[in-house]
Amino acid sequence: MDPALSAVRLTVREAIHTLSSCEDGGRVLSTLGSLRRYLSGAENPALPGEQEEFARVHFSALLRCLVGRLSPGWLGLLPDGQVEELWASFFLEGPADQAFLVLMESVEGAAGPSFRLMKVAQLLARFLSAGRMAAVMEGQCRQVTELASPLLQETLLAEVVGLPDRLGNRLQRENLDAFLPQNYFPLLGEEMMRALQAVVDSLRGGWDCSVSFLSQVLGKACVRGRQKEMLGVLVPRLTTLTQGSCLWQRVCWRLVERVPDRAVEALLTGLVEVAAGPEVLSRLLGNLVMKNKKAQFVVTRKLLFLQYQYSTPMLQSLLGYLATDSQRRPLLVQALKGLLETWGSCSAVRHAPLAQQCYISKAVLICLALLGEAELQDSRDELLTSLMAGVKSRLDSSLPVVRRLGMIVAEVASARLHPEGPPLKFQYEEDELSREMLALAAPRPAADSPLEASPVITPEAAETPGRGSVDGGVPQALPEGSGSDLDSDDELVPYDMSGDQELKRSKAPTYVRDCVEALTSSEDWERWEAALRALEALVIRNPAAAREVSVELAKVLLHLEEKTSVEGFEGLRQRALVAVVVTDPAPVAEYLTSQFYALNFSLRQRMDILDVLTLAAQELSRPGRRPKAPQCDPPGPAPPPGSAVAPAWRAVVEERIRNKTRRFSQGSARRGRDAGANQFSSVAGYFFFPLIQHFDRPLVTFDLLGEDQLVLGRLAHTLGALMYLAVNTTVAVTMGKALLEFVWTLRFHSDAYVRRGLLSAVSSVLLSVPAERLLADLPDELLETRSWLAGECQAPAAWARRVVGGWCSGHRGTGQRRGPRTVTSPPSVHEMVPGGGVGTQLLSSHFGEVLQEDPREGAPMWETVCLFWKILYLL
Repeated sequence: MDPALSAVRLTVREAIHTLSSCEDGGRVLSTLGSLRRYLSGAENPALPGEQEEFARVHFSALLRCLVGRLSPGWLGLLPDGQVEELWASFFLEGPADQAFLVLMESVEGAAGPSFRLMKVAQLLARFLSAGRMAAVMEGQCRQVTELASPLLQETLLAEVVGLPDRLGNRLQRENLDAFLPQNYFPLLGEEMMRALQAVVDSLRGGWDCSVSFLSQVLGKACVRGRQKEMLGVLVPRLTTLTQGSCLWQRVCWRLVERVPDRAVEALLTGLVEVAAGPEVLSRLLGNLVMKNKKAQFVVTRKLLFLQYQYSTPMLQSLLGYLATDSQRRPLLVQALKGLLETWGSCSAVRHAPLAQQCYISKAVLICLALLGEAELQDSRDELLTSLMAGVKSRLDSSLPVVRRLGMIVAEVASARLHPEGPPLKFQYEEDELSREMLALAAPRPAADSPLEASPVITPEAAETPGRGSVDGGVPQALPEGSGSDLDSDDELVPYDMSGDQELKRSKAPTYVRDCVEALTSSEDWERWEAALRALEALVIRNPAAAREVSVELAKVLLHLEEKTSVEGFEGLRQRALVAVVVTDPAPVAEYLTSQFYALNFSLRQRMDILDVLTLAAQELSRPGRRPKAPQCDPPGPAPPPGSAVAPAWRAVVEERIRNKTRRFSQGSARRGRDAGANQFSSVAGYFFFPLIQHFDRPLVTFDLLGEDQLVLGRLAHTLGALMYLAVNTTVAVTMGKALLEFVWTLRFHSDAYVRRGLLSAVSSVLLSVPAERLLADLPDELLETRSWLAGECQAPAAWARRVVGGWCSGHRGTGQRRGPRTVTSPPSVHEMVPGGGVGTQLLSSHFGEVLQEDPREGAPMWETVCLFWKILYLL
């Protein structure tokens, strides 16, 4: 045995015995001072061999002895904290990994809050603030030739990453700020950067190092959900360091390559979120997706198809990373094929959330913008097949947003995949989403390619075009005698043209027949536009003349096409049609309902028929309805200028009486609503029954039970609106029975929009038909509807009973029965269900007033069930 090694063992053994039993402060101080010579950096250091043996064999035992002696009396053996400072120096200056493990062991071994636990926690906080955690990780990186014990590394890994949880569990309310996760993990990121700097310095000096332990620490912290704190510190520093150093890039690539597979997804997600652009991501990751199958799966599948909560810049960084290197570009083509296949799936269109469909559509546009013409042409047939299937499925959807997504992607993809063909153009409303997607589709110029030269026009040049240059920068020659003082227009006052009217050659028609002639055979477009604008007022002002040509006029308006750019053409056409239906309801409604199932009509025309019927029915059911006053003045001599029109004598007398009468109390001056008969009750059958009669008969170009489910949903909403507007009429029971049979036939339809229309229809039956008539005339249909609602509704019964009970308690003792619906006007039409049509808006506005306690507004299932239970309670 080496005598020097035996001397170190004897010295440490005697020192531990002395420290364990001695209560003399001077002797304790001398013993600790004699042991400090074995630490690196001491004033009188021991031999290197002795220091190595002390650190490898005896240091941990000495630290455990020092922690075991920790008490207020032992630290107070000498004044001014001399013992405590010397005691702490062994933890702060000795081997960092052993000191850290002993401190964590002491924290976990404490039975509860105590003086020793708080002193150890404070020392551990000093240990972290002194940068000793970097020394712990650096020591593990340098152990390459003589490998450390896997058990030791696993223990260190668990203690380093789990420190906030362990200290929080032990200290409870006494926890220190340094151990809080939001403070500890950024500090851990700083310490990791110091360790990486030490690794780079060692590599430059010719020493071998490993970053496996750092990779495991980073991966485990990311798995615990601390990507933001860790990578928020690491990524900005690594972005700067890897920009001009190949060595730093290699170290960074090896750092992410050694991360365990179970932590790859968490690490990549955090990196993509924090990295500022695809170039930075490429420098940090390298070709990780080509070397690691798990990373390739996460980047090309999971982050694109299974998760969709990430932002658009993150999606651009992710796909741009695949496009920045020639070895990774095949993965981008593969990702585009998978995205278009998913985008074109009919099942995905029906069942995927709208947010996910937007996410995938954005990814498709970004891929198309990043890929070149040659890469797209190699897979053009496969991509076009998926594209056409997706366009068909999305244009058949009942949601306007889904249809708009299909239009935008189809336009961009067809232009990129088939540039030699005619461009594909759709008409859709531009909103924030569409503008964002079109911006994503714009190809980005390469960083090293010069931009196309374009003339830059300054504001001064834009304001004074006469001083600018024309055709290649040649200045214009100014005429003789001209100068800047003569061209000044500052003293001229602009003429007020706000009241000017456009002069038109054609005069507006005076009779309805003239309008029909102008709309059918006129080649004068000004006369055609004037006839369209004047038609509504003429029909309202001359109902007798309108009835003579009502069906012919409805036919003309239904087939009318916009031949010129008339502002508000659709609104003018719809209001004129509604006025014709209101003026002559029975024959015009009979004609429109027959044309709804006729051949050679577009889906837009059929939905226009439904909207017109709903608006006309609402106008006819409005109590106290009177014809609108004509907008033009009646013929007759005009009063001379300066003379006032004499008021009526009755108004003068009432005003005098009101001024000379003393009143001791002023009552309410508000007038009630005008009462009147429901004019829709006599013609409701002409609107309702022809629409519901042939819905199950497919035509060559129209199949409600097949592909035209959007029109079927609008039909269900329209029938519900007509049922609601026919409340308490003689034909309401027959209409309700037919409508419940219609609902029962389609109750299991696959489209959610159609099912929503069916629920609105059921609600309108419960609202419109009196409760006693429901049980007397429709018992079977009522029971079938109840079983269907009970099977479909997924809500807790307790909430519904509470809502219904509160409603019934407010109406139980009033003694009021449902009276005739002749004096109450339907609610105003305002949109609560986007894209649902007029019928959906009408019923939704009513439901919003009936069920105000519903925590989820706009859910027809809740409304239908509650209305159903209300009727059963009243009976």
